[in-house]
Amino acid sequence: MIPKSHPRYESLMIREKLVKGFRDGVVVPEGLIAHGRGEAFDYLIGEKTIPMAEKAEEAAAAYLLNAKNPVISVNGNTAALVKEDIIELSRMVPAKVEVNLFYRTDERIKKIVEMFKGVRVLGGRPDARILGLEHHRGLCCKNGIFSADVVLVMLEDGDRVKALADMNKTVIAVDLNPLSRTALTANVTVVDNVTRALKNIIKFCEKLENNKAEIEETIKNFDNRGNIDESLKYISKRLEDLVVI
Repeated sequence: MIPKSHPRYESLMIREKLVKGFRDGVVVPEGLIAHGRGEAFDYLIGEKTIPMAEKAEEAAAAYLLNAKNPVISVNGNTAALVKEDIIELSRMVPAKVEVNLFYRTDERIKKIVEMFKGVRVLGGRPDARILGLEHHRGLCCKNGIFSADVVLVMLEDGDRVKALADMNKTVIAVDLNPLSRTALTANVTVVDNVTRALKNIIKFCEKLENNKAEIEETIKNFDNRGNIDESLKYISKRLEDLVVI
């Protein structure tokens, strides 16, 4: 039992959820490795939502609310970490939920789908393919990701994000590494921990819903490349400030 007074409480609880997901057959070993890489970048931003991430989260909410057929893409890590937030966001937008896995097995798909009780989850029976992706990550559903105009992806591979962008989809990515292929290819890059990012996107959906003018203004004013540049400057400045001589 980890006491809440522990200085690494939040980080350790995230790890516990992923370990449980691994033991339950939802998370794969490669997912644990990917989390460790992301956690290193979370340290660099101070394990908090920085202003640039908040701006991107508001833009993400605006794009989702403005979409005709938005889809939230789910993998093992996100199912283990933010299942409840995915359900809440999917109902609020509303958006479809589709399971998409690189290390795909029917058993993993079934287990993840079963986690989302009360929500119709796509992905169990793919009937389409993301153009240009030869591996299992390319499998998708025709009335889900394949026909979506806006796709929210979290902890995602860069090749899949590029393939989605090449299909003229607006891609919203949650990625703690602002230099990853995913971050640099997406239309909206949220440099934040997914456990904070989804809660903030939900908050901005509540703020923006039913306000079409503000939604359109938020989309118009958002500059993803500029926002990534500001995120990198933030990290650089923070590292300079932390240097101990």
